[in-house]
Amino acid sequence: MKKDNGATNKMNTQSAATVRATISFPSDVYETLEGIAKEKRVSLAWVVREAAELYIAEKWPLFKGRV
Repeated sequence: MKKDNGATNKMNTQSAATVRATISFPSDVYETLEGIAKEKRVSLAWVVREAAELYIAEKWPLFKGRV
């Protein structure tokens, strides 16, 4: 029987709800995003997720409740 140490279970739960992506930005865009993250005291990933959610809500308002 496989022993569950808790960390494995937590990772499995998280991976079911999210997807990891690697994204390349032009250096000036990346620096701007880093500056926003520093100013807001959040992670760069948070800034990118927030921007993506706002973009989707603006371009496809019917999907707003799904994001």
